[in-house]
Amino acid sequence: MNMGFKRVAGLAALGMALALPVPLAADGFSGAYLAARQAQYSNDYEAAARYFTIALTRDVGNLELMDELILAQVALGQFDRAGIVARKLEADGHKSQIGQMALAALEGADEDYAALILRVDEARLMGDLVDGLVKAWALVGTGDMSAALAEFGAVSEASGTRAFGLYHKAMALALVGDLESAEALFGSGQPGSIMQSRRGVLTHVQILSQLGRGAAALELLKARFGETQDPEIAQMRDALEAGSALRFDVITSPRDGLAEVFFTIAGALAGEPRGTDTLLFARVAQQMRPDLVDASLLLAQLLEDQGQYDAAVAAYRSVPNSHPAFHVAELGRAETLRQAGKVDAAIEVMQQLTKSHANLPVVHSAMGDLLRGEDRFEEAVEAYDRSLALWEGRESTDWRTYYTRGIAHERLDNWPQAEADFRAALAISPGEPNVLNYLGYSLVEKHLKLDEALAMIEQAVAARPQSGYIIDSLGWALFRLGRFDEAVPHMERAAELMSIDPVVNDHLGDVYWAVGRKLEAEFQWKRALSFIDHGEVSQDADPDRIRRKLEVGLDRVLEDEGAKPLELVNDDS
Repeated sequence: MNMGFKRVAGLAALGMALALPVPLAADGFSGAYLAARQAQYSNDYEAAARYFTIALTRDVGNLELMDELILAQVALGQFDRAGIVARKLEADGHKSQIGQMALAALEGADEDYAALILRVDEARLMGDLVDGLVKAWALVGTGDMSAALAEFGAVSEASGTRAFGLYHKAMALALVGDLESAEALFGSGQPGSIMQSRRGVLTHVQILSQLGRGAAALELLKARFGETQDPEIAQMRDALEAGSALRFDVITSPRDGLAEVFFTIAGALAGEPRGTDTLLFARVAQQMRPDLVDASLLLAQLLEDQGQYDAAVAAYRSVPNSHPAFHVAELGRAETLRQAGKVDAAIEVMQQLTKSHANLPVVHSAMGDLLRGEDRFEEAVEAYDRSLALWEGRESTDWRTYYTRGIAHERLDNWPQAEADFRAALAISPGEPNVLNYLGYSLVEKHLKLDEALAMIEQAVAARPQSGYIIDSLGWALFRLGRFDEAVPHMERAAELMSIDPVVNDHLGDVYWAVGRKLEAEFQWKRALSFIDHGEVSQDADPDRIRRKLEVGLDRVLEDEGAKPLELVNDDS
């Protein structure tokens, strides 16, 4: 989404007005500007805000820098500071989309609905969808429901925004007590008629329950989420099964509706590559409604994806331990700490979570994943065992935990247990490409059931034709079967898709050697060596073995290992 910033002039005495700390380095305009751009590119919003401030004190009429500063401050959640700059621009008659969003966030948080209506009526460029929904909810806030419904209707009739308009109209109707009209919008059954996000479904479920249609609410909940053990869904399911009515609390005020506007759009933008616009909308939603946990979780995920680990951890920690989504936040916090290299801290978070939420299989599975990533396979198996044990008495749908426990068993050389787990995963989710590939590849490596292994990998390739790992497995299976010429194109394709993977390059070297292309084989082995981390020996790409192949050739290495010569690989006698 292009925020559409424009350059105009006019700003004075900015540095003192902002009262931001000034770094010791890059204090000239050029140095500050370049430092700000680099920080912006790295998603380091705090540094970007500092350096843009310095640049602006040296070029006080530069609106482009002002927009970028406001953007960085909004990304940090510093709306008071962003508001200082945005109000100055507004007072000087300049239009700034991000500035208008910052001011709207402040006005929405203060429930200043008249100011929001004026902002939209003066066409201050937040975008047609945002302007329409913001004005509609502000009208709800002033008590003018008729005008609000007309605004929601205008949004729902515009091209590409029907689902947004109907969703917010239904929520506004439910908020003021017109549950029948709200349910009619949700229950229209027309494709694309209303948003079917998680929050949308929960809103519909609550409305049905409030109307006394508990059975329909329970049916919808189960149809959408199954027998999940998600605490929030489970609480709603238990209440409905007990005949209790659910409160309508997805939103409780027009201000909540305003926050929902920005959160809804953030969710729609969540798949964009860099995620900056998504972050901005989520920040506005959080500013308007600090207790909107879904916004906090989205923010944390975005910051984690951008490598802003400290900020992500802070966002995850903002979720109170009394909230049903607390375990989701803690799982995210542990993963963020792991990515930041703080593995011990991540394990400590997970240890506490396995105590406080011991009844949730996903918690123990995540603990197993964390331990498995640290090569602590025995402890990982124990964690996976605890996860799967919680399914006792119910039909397990958790193929992934069988799969990951199988990996841990395979790494411990417990092959019978590993194979059993892989096949259990396939029994739950037949045709799962990752499982087919791992089981097929493992069978190939162990010279077991090669025909079945090849069939599994071919099925996985058909499902994931762009996966370098799976195509490598197919080429390697053909190599193990002695079908060297057939292996070549698959291994070359895998190397195209994963050009710097040491295992793939090592495998391609072996295949080239087998078909007599020995110079190319040596070149691939050298490439494989160059991609292995110094000081690490991969279980699948052993640098000592690769060096030995470069010295004496693959045939001699196989002979030393007691393996069949290449010319006898396909001889089953």
